[in-house]
Amino acid sequence: MKNPLISIGESIHASIPRVAAVMRQLDDLGDSAYTQPSEALHQVQALVESQADDGADYIAVNVDAFGEDDPAKALRMMQQYVQLVRQWGKGLPVCIDSSNDDTLIAGLKTWYDTGQPVRPPLINSIKTYTLHTILPLKKDYDFSVIALLVGEGAPTGPGRSYSVDQLMGLAHTIFDAAVGQRDFQPEQIFFDSTVFPLAIDMPMEPNVPGYTYRAFETIRRIRAAPKFKGVHCSLGISNSVRDLPGRKIGVCRAYVAKALEYGLDAGIVNVSHHYGREAPAPELMELVDAYAQMDGSPERMNRAIELMGRFCQQTRKGG
Repeated sequence: MKNPLISIGESIHASIPRVAAVMRQLDDLGDSAYTQPSEALHQVQALVESQADDGADYIAVNVDAFGEDDPAKALRMMQQYVQLVRQWGKGLPVCIDSSNDDTLIAGLKTWYDTGQPVRPPLINSIKTYTLHTILPLKKDYDFSVIALLVGEGAPTGPGRSYSVDQLMGLAHTIFDAAVGQRDFQPEQIFFDSTVFPLAIDMPMEPNVPGYTYRAFETIRRIRAAPKFKGVHCSLGISNSVRDLPGRKIGVCRAYVAKALEYGLDAGIVNVSHHYGREAPAPELMELVDAYAQMDGSPERMNRAIELMGRFCQQTRKGG
């Protein structure tokens, strides 16, 4: 069965404590750390290969946690991990993931620094205010981009967040710059309308839609716009279950299933769970659907609160 989701493997991420520990142990081995056999290097190899075996379409690398005090260290580590994905990723392209443009650029150049053919990578991410830095690289390198629908100024929509109309405006700005000016193909654009944790997706003002509603509705609107034909919609799925007391894999499975109904076709995920292939539990689908429909009306907000309260009570009791 073909997975309806373009799966971007998330496991090589320095914000995951056990992964960060291995990354730190490896880097501490010195200049030959990434070429000489060691237990830490073997564990990194297993992380890369297992994601390829589990059906990833891209293997993401994020080392930003190592750059908080030393940006040059994160840049250097990104170059090393991009090479490891190229070496052990079984032909899969890398997803170069960083909030630092210099790290993104270093990863992109390293990916192509080989005499062997490689598939175009994915850059995560660009925003409206980083377009001028990343998009011009298309002249020399072929790549796709995850485009975060985030502007430079503070959001001015309902509840001091972006409205769906504002999110669509950001999508138009990015699309026009990438496709209209820099020769990207529509299928090289992955719009990300941002996942917000369900556990805290509760507007503090009346008549304000929830974040999940806005994220999903933006995907639906993008899919309905002829201009955007061929683009992808992607979300960082694991963020949806932050702070939940349990059943996180099940809720992620339901979140993906519901988002697919709105037009999602890509996601940053733990590929070992095969989201998109297995049916979610009906009660978890009901929970996610309540947040997807939380349009600002009191009735729908109360419904989401009721279901989340029941979920948390039952999950804690079950644990």
